[in-house]
This record gives sequence, C-alpha cells and structure tokens, in this order.
Amino acid sequence: QVQLVESGGGLVQAGGSLRLSCAASGRTFSRYVMGWFRQAPGKERDFVAAINWSGGTWSGRSTYYADSVKGRFTISRDNAKNTVYLQMDSVKPEDTAVYFCAARDGTTVPRTAVGYDFWGQGTQVTVSS
Repeated sequence: QVQLVESGGGLVQAGGSLRLSCAASGRTFSRYVMGWFRQAPGKERDFVAAINWSGGTWSGRSTYYADSVKGRFTISRDNAKNTVYLQMDSVKPEDTAVYFCAARDGTTVPRTAVGYDFWGQGTQVTVSS
C-alpha cells in the first residue's frame, strides 16, 4: 500500500507560480511511476504530468506532460524524501482544479486515471484572472 498526501495548493493570480508537493509513504517509492491529474467541477479527471520510476531514462524518456501544460509545468521527484513535485509556472485561469497525486506500481506511464493504483485526496488550485 502507498499513501499519498498532497500539499501546496491555494489561490494564485494568472501568470504566477505555485509548487505542489506529494508525500508518499512506503519504502519502495522509487519504483513507482508518479503522476499528477486534475479535475475541474463537472469535468473528468485529466492527466497533467507523470514521471518514470526513479526518474530513470531506461525507456529513453522520464517525464510526460499534457499538451495544455507543456512548457509551463515541471514534474520532478526526490526519492530520498519520498516526494514528487509539480512546479506550476505561468498559470492560467483554466488551470483551476483540484489536483491529485497518483502512483502506479509498474513500468509503463499511463495518461489515464484508471492506470494508477493509489491516489491522494487532492489539493485545490484556484487561478484568478
């Protein structure tokens, strides 16, 4: 079992920055694929970003982004701290949503919510115009 706890959400003005953190329990954090998803009211939970296990490049690629956030958001992980981060820069009002951290015990990197095994409770991000 993996328990995930997100933090860092809040209110930010358009064009500003915010960093989300996701602290994970468990001694095998480094082997999990970690992802961030977001869900706006009345909408489905959408993929935002993901990072491969151990940030490794065995597949030739370690990070993945939705087109809507590419170039603005950065996902990273600190395996020593069992934490994954989402740095959000140049935020837009359409980035407003509840952001969820997710973990997957596997070697592929899904872009759909059903591909992940464990979820956090979410943290609200609100971007004002």
